Amino acid sequence: MARVVLDNISKVYPGEVHAVRNVSLEIEDQEFVVLVGPSGCGKSTTLRMIAGLEEITSGSIYIGDRPVNDVPPKDRDIAMVFQNYALYPHMSVYKNLAFGLKLRRYPKAEIERRVQTAAQILGIQDLLDRKPKALSGGQRQRVAVGRAIVRQPKAFLFDEPLSNLDAKMRVQMRTEISKLHTHLASTMIYVTHDQVEAMTMGDRIVVMRDGSIQQVADPLTLYHNPANLFVAGFIGSPPMNFFRGRIVSDRGRLFFDEGTFRLRLDGEQARMLKAHGKPDVYFGIRPEDLEDRLYLPDADPMLTIPAIVEVIEPMGSEIYLYLSTGLHSFVARVGVQVMTRVNEKLDMIVDLTKAHFFDAETERQIV
Repeated sequence: MARVVLDNISKVYPGEVHAVRNVSLEIEDQEFVVLVGPSGCGKSTTLRMIAGLEEITSGSIYIGDRPVNDVPPKDRDIAMVFQNYALYPHMSVYKNLAFGLKLRRYPKAEIERRVQTAAQILGIQDLLDRKPKALSGGQRQRVAVGRAIVRQPKAFLFDEPLSNLDAKMRVQMRTEISKLHTHLASTMIYVTHDQVEAMTMGDRIVVMRDGSIQQVADPLTLYHNPANLFVAGFIGSPPMNFFRGRIVSDRGRLFFDEGTFRLRLDGEQARMLKAHGKPDVYFGIRPEDLEDRLYLPDADPMLTIPAIVEVIEPMGSEIYLYLSTGLHSFVARVGVQVMTRVNEKLDMIVDLTKAHFFDAETERQIV
């Protein structure tokens, strides 16, 4: 296994289309790193440059200690798993697994050993004589992963491998891939647009937007300490709520003023927002950090957002309330004990210790 280093790499297509912009990243040996972001953010292009399937416009890529800019894909000692499985339909599962090794002229005994080992790891021993058309989507994806395992590469690259699976199978396969990483102790780079996959699988997550890295951190750091408005809104389901407003001073106290409500600020938040100096900000709060005031009778009335219920979504163990202040719509994730109706007025209490504030111009986090 080996570390993978991206040193200021860029990809520019004809017409000055910048798919990837000056990306630098160090992926440690045996680390599981997830590249995540919306469609067109450059995550798959970055992965394809690591694999050698896309030419680098500028910068350098190292696998281990070796620069690989001019090394063809077959000689980079990596294995890639694609979204569409890419299995040979006329070959059995066994032959699909063995094909790459045969091309490299491995001895038959070694091929047999590697294929059987991969099949055992993935639980597909009983499928080796079948052809791809006789397999389910999840089974085909296991075979695609197995074809990578038999290579015993320095790094595994996954390009949205679960996109074609149904919701239940996606959950099962992401668990199996995480177990596989632990079992193989290998370097894995995984691309997805699904932030739930990213949060549940990665040792670290690389959030990308418009070809650039927005933040690199472990999942909980991204969730609790997002670097900017984009990361805060992308990570989390339902996403963080945002209210645009102003920081105002009244009788020596500092407040966030949205226009329909005010929240009193204290302590470190007040100090940092005052030091920031710019009045225009975004106030961010996650849905689980809001509660119906009816269930918090002793809560500070200066931490209240009055709102109208627009939509109610019962989720079984919890309820999503879609609400409106008149200026902003937002979501609260509350317990099943909350009884309400559409068009009813609710006073929502904010846990201000969990709040975030972002500069309205730069969208960078202030506090």
